[in-house]
Amino acid sequence: MLLPEAVRAIDLPTMIPVRQIFPDEHIPVPYIPAAVRNEIMPLVKDFPSGSSVAILTGSRGIANIDIIIKALADILVQAEMDPFIIPAMGSHGGGTAEGQLEVLRSYGITETTMGIRIDPAMDTVVLGQTAGGVDVHFSKAAMQADYIIPVGRVKAHTDFSGPIESGLCKMLAIGGGKHNGCSRLHREGFGAFAELIPAAAEVILKTAPVPFGLAIIENAHENTYTLEAVAAADFLRREPELLKLSKDLMARIQFDEVDILIVQEIGKNISGTGMDPNVIGRDCFGPLPDVKPQIQRIIIEGITPESHYNALGCGMGDFILREAFETIDFSTMYTNSVASCNPNGSKIPIIVGSEDEAIRAALQTCWNIDITNPKIVKIKDTLHLTEIQVSENMLPLCADQSKFELRI
Repeated sequence: MLLPEAVRAIDLPTMIPVRQIFPDEHIPVPYIPAAVRNEIMPLVKDFPSGSSVAILTGSRGIANIDIIIKALADILVQAEMDPFIIPAMGSHGGGTAEGQLEVLRSYGITETTMGIRIDPAMDTVVLGQTAGGVDVHFSKAAMQADYIIPVGRVKAHTDFSGPIESGLCKMLAIGGGKHNGCSRLHREGFGAFAELIPAAAEVILKTAPVPFGLAIIENAHENTYTLEAVAAADFLRREPELLKLSKDLMARIQFDEVDILIVQEIGKNISGTGMDPNVIGRDCFGPLPDVKPQIQRIIIEGITPESHYNALGCGMGDFILREAFETIDFSTMYTNSVASCNPNGSKIPIIVGSEDEAIRAALQTCWNIDITNPKIVKIKDTLHLTEIQVSENMLPLCADQSKFELRI
């Protein structure tokens, strides 16, 4: 790439490892099965013996999800019920049964590890319509069960804001809707989701045999902060409260302004949009108001293998390393992008050969900065924000010992 000599001649700053400090109260991993048991036993103890139970399991990279699903399955089996797993992930996994099984397998969830069967069928039935006339699809296989239990993480959504964002309601409306339901709801646009997701979930809750859902809250360290069984009748009331808790615990890049952000990996296992807009302060359509830091340019260096190289969200970046670009599974990415009505998310940034070239190109395109003294931050991904790197000139901004610890 041809760049001005002034940019090629500057000495790039030394990057310094820094630890961001976030509270880490959580459930120790060995105690997670007991926590699951304590939450669900009061709600399943009166289920008739032999009842079939569909466990809705999603595609996000949720901490300890294999342990949580296994614990739930074991409890139901011990109670002489017939649990099975439904991949509830909308159009993810390329919108195919085989692809969704592969997504679960990458999280350690298989028929062998869980000890129960998995039904990945993509067929849906229409359970009704929202007040606005939108058809609500739901997994046909799940509807054949006596009970349906969604298991999902409650957190900020990457594309819209509202009292209910990602969580149990979205798990029912989008995940449980499979490719058909996901595609139909996304045609309404993310601007409608704050009302549409609860409305679709309400249709499902009135029609499907959902006794409760298991909500997961994670802390800033991606540890399981708490688990809560939420009765179906309480979904619409309790989810906003859990969402506020999740947002309070969320990890952030603790600066007001960053010139260049280097993201080592993006992927669907990191965020539904590859990079979390709530962390980077932009979505596929531009800057988000009132979200810090304000970042001028973003460099993408890799796509996670766990996402099966679905690079949805790369459209939020400004530059991408050629090595990362060449790993993209365009079929999977485009299927996801079309189903979610988000072609912007799959647009390819400027392709560059190396990190050095990307930084210099980014410097050339930044506005109103001293290119000889840029503020650069490097992160693994938008989910893991404890260990980061900052350019040496940002060390004075890391003086608050309640927020930062130097790793040198």
